[in-house]
Amino acid sequence: MQNLFTYGSLMCQDIMSAVTGRQLCHSPALLLQYRRFLVKNEQYPGVVPSDGGLVNGIVYHGISPKVWSRLDRFEGEKYFRCPVTVLYENGAEAQVCCYVFKPEFRQQLTDEEWKFETFLHHGKKIFQTRYAGFKEILCA
Repeated sequence: MQNLFTYGSLMCQDIMSAVTGRQLCHSPALLLQYRRFLVKNEQYPGVVPSDGGLVNGIVYHGISPKVWSRLDRFEGEKYFRCPVTVLYENGAEAQVCCYVFKPEFRQQLTDEEWKFETFLHHGKKIFQTRYAGFKEILCA
């Protein structure tokens, strides 16, 4: 698949551009049947399957193999890339890829729903200076 649903730090286009090395076309979307939780002691979230759940996010279009490689390094061992169903603003559903939190790491998620606005106001700068995956990509 060529498209990626993002629901956390990669919703910030400056972070996505830094990670991928390019500007990508994007569209707002909802991820169906998932919920988003804050990772313990971090600024970023993980999503897990949840009946009836909805997560706001952004779909980036036209991901190349080189960009997938960079994204895989950025996301690290706690996430796996898998197909999910999203709903676009025009009502259309689509299958895209998403980095989902691995079940074996579920205990590292809090019970707190992650909020993008809180990240923008309080967590983004901390994330950009602390997150090892982000530093690895910037130095590559």
